[in-house]
Amino acid sequence: MPRYRYEAVDAAGEVMRDELDAATLDAAIARLRDQGLLPLTVNEAKSGFLRGGFGQPLFSKRRALSRKTIALLTQQLASLLHAGMPLDRALTILIGVTEDEQAKPVLERAQEKVRGGSSLADALEAQGVFSRFYLNMVRAGEAGGALDVVLKRLTEFLERSQALRETVTSALIYPIILLSVSALSVIILLTFVVPQFQRLFADAGKALPLATQIVIAVGDGFRHYWWVGAILFMLLSAVARRQLSQPESRARWDDRFLRLPLFGDLIAKVETARLSRTLGTLLGNGVSLLNALTIVRETLSNQVLAGALGEVAEHVKTGRGLADPLLEAGRFPKLAVQMIRVGEETGQLQEMLLQVADAYDGEVQTAVKRLLTLLEPALILGLGVIIAGIIMSILVAILSLNDLAF
Repeated sequence: MPRYRYEAVDAAGEVMRDELDAATLDAAIARLRDQGLLPLTVNEAKSGFLRGGFGQPLFSKRRALSRKTIALLTQQLASLLHAGMPLDRALTILIGVTEDEQAKPVLERAQEKVRGGSSLADALEAQGVFSRFYLNMVRAGEAGGALDVVLKRLTEFLERSQALRETVTSALIYPIILLSVSALSVIILLTFVVPQFQRLFADAGKALPLATQIVIAVGDGFRHYWWVGAILFMLLSAVARRQLSQPESRARWDDRFLRLPLFGDLIAKVETARLSRTLGTLLGNGVSLLNALTIVRETLSNQVLAGALGEVAEHVKTGRGLADPLLEAGRFPKLAVQMIRVGEETGQLQEMLLQVADAYDGEVQTAVKRLLTLLEPALILGLGVIIAGIIMSILVAILSLNDLAF
């Protein structure tokens, strides 16, 4: 009988990770629900080389859909339902118009379950490609009888999240290209240009300056021992992946990232924007604060902030508000916490959370521009210094040869 690895939430809001035996994936999900658990992810457990670093299979029959595809499908489904189209008919239309070959079978399987009497949220959950946040939004919309409205809000959320992600990604493209070209230029100089002068220096029979000897040695290392660097790079990558896959070491690294100058502030702002928008969207669709905090915790990529939010949730269970525990955690921006406090006091927590998200989206864009303002000149200056050092070492050696000739 196949064995399935799962993540699920119990009635107290705690996340559980374990394995169970079941005949099929659907049977595993049904068994978890019978135990009073809310499944987050359920995947067939593999052993040996088929298991990835995070305990998940490297090869899965159900591949994740891209964020753009999910956002487009959500927008189209919201429009069809808003026009009065029945859910089954709307899914049929989506299956016919989608151009994504991965999305079509997902929609077909979901439609089969809807026709069998399942809710849309349960049908999508069985596919294993939608996030817990997405599923809870859909479930809240179905419970409130406003699925089209919730899907429209969900589309707006996905578009804003994608826009923020693309802003950061686009801003990093130029520095990455500049860094790659810089590294390639230095390698070409060391492996192809410097050896041409090395023959000249060898024929002269004169001791070379120390700087020239260092440059020639580095060039020889690149030409003859590049494979050692490749092996070291792969080993370091494997160690880094292993470190980041372990909760304790991942938390230590995330804490170090938060303490970095400039970059730590950017990470905190990105996570704050994600936290505020997700929490505000969930609260606006009828999800309780405690359940919403549990969901939001799973969406944060920084484990230190996720752990702090878990402590906040424990305080919320005792009846305290949201702002005071956030402030006591000491991990979240004070301005955001004060804005949340105002939202609680005025009874407009959802609206204030969305305002916090908008404000910190702008802060992220400003911080990225500020980083680029510092990073680009630093990269150009660093490249110039390295290339100038290589050239100067060659010139010094050539001048020494000229002195010998005279």
